[in-house]
Amino acid sequence: MNRAGLRALRVGPFSARVRPRALALLCVCLMLALVLLCFGLTHGSMPIPASAIGHALFNLERPDDDMRYIVMDIRLPRLLMAVLCGAMLGMAGAAMQSITRNGLADPGLIGVKEGCSAAVLLLIFQFPALGLFWRPIFGMAGGLLTALLVVALAHDISRPRFILIGIGVSWAFAAAMGIFMTTADVRDVQTAMLWLAGSLHAANWTLVGIATAWAIPAFALLLFTARAADVALLGNPAATGLGVRTARLALLRVLAPVVLTAACVSCVGSIGFVGLIAPHMARLLLRGGQAALLTGSAVLGALLVLLADNVGRLAFLPLQLPAGIVISLIGGPFFLLLLWQRRDRF
Repeated sequence: MNRAGLRALRVGPFSARVRPRALALLCVCLMLALVLLCFGLTHGSMPIPASAIGHALFNLERPDDDMRYIVMDIRLPRLLMAVLCGAMLGMAGAAMQSITRNGLADPGLIGVKEGCSAAVLLLIFQFPALGLFWRPIFGMAGGLLTALLVVALAHDISRPRFILIGIGVSWAFAAAMGIFMTTADVRDVQTAMLWLAGSLHAANWTLVGIATAWAIPAFALLLFTARAADVALLGNPAATGLGVRTARLALLRVLAPVVLTAACVSCVGSIGFVGLIAPHMARLLLRGGQAALLTGSAVLGALLVLLADNVGRLAFLPLQLPAGIVISLIGGPFFLLLLWQRRDRF
C-alpha cells in the first residue's frame, strides 16, 4: 500500500484508501473554487464589500435591501448554479468516458446534450403552461432517446465510430433547432439563442433546488458503482468472473450521465466541453480509480464553469458573455488536440 502511495483514511466506521498528494490537490481545487465564489459575490456591475456580503448571508445586522437582493437573489444562486452545473457535467463526462473506454466521449459530443436541448425547447415553446419541474423530465426523455439512437447505430460504444456517429446525430439535432430558429417568432428566437448559449443569468433558487434534487441521486449512483466500474475496466469476461453484472452496470452508468446532463441543460442551457476537459484534468492531477476520477472531475468541472462565468460576467462589462461561449473558446482547441493525439485510431 505504501509503495502505491496509498494511505488508509478512517472516519468512524468508514475507511478508504487515498493518495495524500491527490487529496491535497483536491483540497487546493476546492479552495480555488471557494475563492472564485467569494470573488463573484463581491465583484460585478455594483461592487459590494466583503463586510456587506457577510451581513447579507448571515443577517449579522440588517443590511441594505439593495445589497441583500443582489447577493441573495442574483449572485449567490447564479454562482451556486455554476458550481452545480460544472460538477454535474464533469462527473457525467467522467462516467461516459469510463463506460465507453474512450477519452473523447462526452454527453455533448454524442448528441445527448442536443437531444435534451431540443426536448426542452419543445416544452418551453409548445407547452409554456408546464412548470420548471417538467423540464428535466422532458430533457431526460430527449437525452435517453438520443443515446439509444447513437448506441443502436454504432453497435459498439467502445469504438471510435461511436463518437463520430454521436457528432453526426448532434448536427442533425442542431439542424432541427436551426429550422426552428428561422421559422419561429423573433422574440422566441432571442430567448432560445440566449438559453442555448449556456447563460447562467436567469439562475434562481428554484432552479438551484431542481438541479440539486436531480444531481444528488445521480452522484450517489455513480459513486456507489465506482468500485464495480473499476473491475469492469478489466474487460467483460474478467468482470463477469468477478461477479460484476456488466449489462446492468452499463445501463446505470449511461443513465446517470444522461440524468445529470438533462438536469443541467434544463436549468441553464447548453454548456459544452466541460465533460470532456474536466476528466482529463482529473486524470492528470489525481490519478487513482473511478471514485477519485468522478470526485476530481466534479470539483474541476465546478471550477471551470465558475471561472468561465466570472470571466464572461466581468471581463466585458457592461456586456456579459454566456459561460457556454467562454468554455467553448477553451474546449474547441482542447478537442482538436485530443483528436490529433488519437489520429491513428480512426
